[in-house]
Formats: sequence, structure tokens, C-alpha cells
Amino acid sequence: MRLLILGATGLVGRQALDLALADPRIDAVTAPVRRPLPDHPKLTTPHVDYDRLPVDAPFWTTDAVVCALGTTMRTAGSREAFRRVDHGYPMAVARLTRAAGAKAFALNSALGADAASRLFYSRVKGELEQDLSRLGFPSLTFVRPGLIGGPREESRPLERIASIVLGALGPALPRGWRINPASNIAAALIEAAVAGVPGVRVVSAEDLA
Repeated sequence: MRLLILGATGLVGRQALDLALADPRIDAVTAPVRRPLPDHPKLTTPHVDYDRLPVDAPFWTTDAVVCALGTTMRTAGSREAFRRVDHGYPMAVARLTRAAGAKAFALNSALGADAASRLFYSRVKGELEQDLSRLGFPSLTFVRPGLIGGPREESRPLERIASIVLGALGPALPRGWRINPASNIAAALIEAAVAGVPGVRVVSAEDLA
């Protein structure tokens, strides 16, 4: 099986990549990147500019896609830039891989994703889910975590504070409100991509706690 992973240098993407490389069901992994990754015999890491994707590149030919690509409003700097990264880039790759024959797509989305939401972040995530659903992937999975737990390279003060609070409350909280470990999210994404269950599925924050 061939797997393509987007966002392999991020918190969830890194763990998804590690799981994919260790999974005997997966023969080859492609991770388009903008900065280098360690070498591995199963791994190909083409350098890409997401604003100028090579349409005819052979690495778009894959069996399944895991998308853990995303940013924050603070990092993006504007709504337009955020939407380009969290909607435009995943959709561009989804179109290319689907045209090349990909059968399964697993997206790291977000709790509350809703194309009709008044919240910009949730609306963008919902619109991405909605637009992916129109591409005709035989297997499409939306993994919708709440607060993601794990060490990040970039500073996110509000997430850190929320993690401390939710971590202290722990089991007293309903499962849907608990921290979702990045490892659980990554495992759900890889399993969805490999299993390729027909239809559209949602993995909720409660399932990831």
C-alpha cells in the first residue's frame, strides 16, 4: 500500500508518519515537505511549494491520503492566509491525488466543524469537509479532535493554559471535553486510511479521548 501524508512535520503529522513507517501494511510513504525529514527506506520526501504544486508529479499516485496540514490565525496572520493553508492546500492535493486514483482520504479536522458556523475557524473546517465530500473518494474520514495534547514546536499560550486546566480536571470531564492526545488522533487517521472503509465516517473527540 502507498500512503501520502500532508503536514508530516506538525504535531499530529509527525506521529502519523512514525506510525505509517512502522506499519507493515504500508509499503511506501510520501510526505511532501518544505523542510527536511530524517531518511527512511520507506519514505520519499519531495520538496514542494503549496502555492505552486507540480500537477504532473508521480508522487500524487497513491492509494490513500492522510491530511494533518493546518495552521493557526496567529501564525497565518490573516483570515485569507489561514483559509489558504487550511482549505486551499488540502483541497489542491485532494484533487490531484483523487485524479491519480487515490481511494481513501483521512482528514484531521476539528470539533465543531460546520460550513454554516458563525465562527470563522469552524466554518473553514466545515467547508473543507463539505468540499472534500464532493470529490468522490470511495472512503472519506473526518477526524474531529477537540484540544490536542502533545509537545508543539510553536508556542500556543491559550492552548497551554487550556491543557493545564483540562488536564487537572481529567476524568471528571465528559469524554468529549477531554484532551485528545496527538497519538490517538494520528492512530485514527492511519487506521482510516489503511482500512479504507467505504463511505463517509466521522471520528469524534469523544472517540479520541
